[in-house]
Amino acid sequence: MTIRALATPWAAPGERQYSLPTSLVVKLALGEAPEQIPAVRDVARNLLPAATSIDGGAIDRIISERAGGFRAARLFASARAPVAAGRSHTGYDAVEQTTGMARTLVLRVPAGTPIGTVCEALSQISIVESASPNYVSVTPFEIAAPVARADDRGEGLRRMVRMAEAHAIEPGDDGVVVGLVDSGIGKDHAEFARTFRAGYDTVRLESSDIAAGVELLGDHRRNDGDPEDRFVGHGMGCAGIIAADGRAMPAGLGGCCRIVPLRALAAARLPGRTSAVGLGAISDLDMAMKLAVDLGAKVINMSFGTDDAALSPRSPKPHADVIDYALARGCILVAASGNNGKQARFWPAAYPGVLAVGAVDAERHPASFSTRGDHVALCAPGEQVYTTALDGYQHATGTSFAAPFVAGAAALLVARSHRRARPIDALTVRDILMRTAQPFAAGRAEGCGAGILDAAAALAALDEEMDRALGDGAEAHGGADDG
Repeated sequence: MTIRALATPWAAPGERQYSLPTSLVVKLALGEAPEQIPAVRDVARNLLPAATSIDGGAIDRIISERAGGFRAARLFASARAPVAAGRSHTGYDAVEQTTGMARTLVLRVPAGTPIGTVCEALSQISIVESASPNYVSVTPFEIAAPVARADDRGEGLRRMVRMAEAHAIEPGDDGVVVGLVDSGIGKDHAEFARTFRAGYDTVRLESSDIAAGVELLGDHRRNDGDPEDRFVGHGMGCAGIIAADGRAMPAGLGGCCRIVPLRALAAARLPGRTSAVGLGAISDLDMAMKLAVDLGAKVINMSFGTDDAALSPRSPKPHADVIDYALARGCILVAASGNNGKQARFWPAAYPGVLAVGAVDAERHPASFSTRGDHVALCAPGEQVYTTALDGYQHATGTSFAAPFVAGAAALLVARSHRRARPIDALTVRDILMRTAQPFAAGRAEGCGAGILDAAAALAALDEEMDRALGDGAEAHGGADDG
């Protein structure tokens, strides 16, 4: 049972992805967003009231006729907003304007509003670039087949990606920040005494947003500076793979990198389930992703996704604008491919600029649940990965936990390039990771990318490229002693 199976009578015909019954997302055309509409962040802190009018014309009339009224706010705060309270909707730069960050509004409407019909009507207005239901993403992705519990403490899977050899070349850099957009973290875990930077909680869900039978747990209504997770543990599983200290488990592959945790997935209990899952509106996930970029993340791990097959053909694809924004700011984006075991596209993994990661088992075979496709870049261990939990440790399974291996390797590549005073971009990281991937146990695997992550080979290839760029290869390079 997944939330996608719950009824959404407010949605457009053919829609199978769950969306919020009282929310929609509207992007206005360039130059058409009224300056006075506040940002969600200021509305959430009661600094400004939400707007009750957008254009005084067709948009207001359509929503009022079908919904009776609405409250609107800009989804994204400006990266360079003044420090003064209530000014998060000012100071947008050209990148924020062109990618839509300055022009995207999230609207609250009364229960019973035909969201699908409203979105279709708004899409016909010339000043509206797109209008979409506010979809809901759930993580961990449902696993197609259970896997028996492993007994090891994760050393074998780290050997598979050649972590020890990679750390001998490059121990990482605490100036490299990985954005973790997920269910939050356990701040007091012994494995992260030095790792977590100040993060944020973008979750804003009302109980009325969720279908009957789904129970929201703990904090789910208040944006604040506390990204702590008390129920799910999904984000903690990813965090351990990226940057654990190595006290009672192998160290994180990202070495000395830091993590900025963004809690964008609320804790929820689905019908027929006893364990909690992470559940988040696309608007909350997108807000967290932009904030990760604006807080200096060079690498962003996204272990969540929305199945393209579940969306209405007329709906915009989730996360498109914030992906464009992150790429324009020079971020390296890593996403889990999905866990349905089929040829399929999940968003954001399927975007061309994103490193989509599938999973392999301990024998180097593609995992049976790993989603395939031409967009998958490479694979990493994803079955029974020993990693951190909210309270202790866990064996985690899914492409959700393969993606952080690649995010950690990307952080090492960034650290290596910085150590040698060379910039590195997302395309270079993608090319190196794919070009140096190890073969699967049975050779090529259709739809599973270039092979299995080899962090040490990737670092060696980066060194070779930088040596060639220097011409004479005279620049010294080494490990931890290089400062």
